[in-house]
Amino acid sequence: MIILIQDPVAKAEMLIRRSAEEVFEAFVDPNVTTRFWFTKSSGRLEEGKRIRWDWEMYGVGDDVLVKALEPNRRILIESSDGTTTEWTFAPRSEQETFVTITNSGFTGNGDEIANQAIDSMGGYTMVLCGLKALLEHGVVLNLVADKAPDAHVRK
Repeated sequence: MIILIQDPVAKAEMLIRRSAEEVFEAFVDPNVTTRFWFTKSSGRLEEGKRIRWDWEMYGVGDDVLVKALEPNRRILIESSDGTTTEWTFAPRSEQETFVTITNSGFTGNGDEIANQAIDSMGGYTMVLCGLKALLEHGVVLNLVADKAPDAHVRK
């Protein structure tokens, strides 16, 4: 039996060759975010505001509370499942930003917590890859939709 000393935290990181302002805005503005992550949003991220994100192809959504929003530096949200996600944007130059996404607060037994963290890390890595392709090359990869095509809901 393996005993965890601390709860797992999911972390995904990526260098995006765009300004911190442009990369930050891609997560705040649903007109951009819906091109690489979720398909529908109730609005732009604003501190203290509750926002609905939907992945219509899977028939799922999440209500997130924006706990902190520091322009071009940091976003902190709390999801309806009680987990928190933090984005940090570290400029490396005028046209390079290192993005770190950290997701924590998973619940359940040890196996469930570990599986949630692994799934989250993979998901956020795909999100960052999709963002990189969009901002650096203007390509929409459809990564999230294509991850599990057999799980799409039929209309």
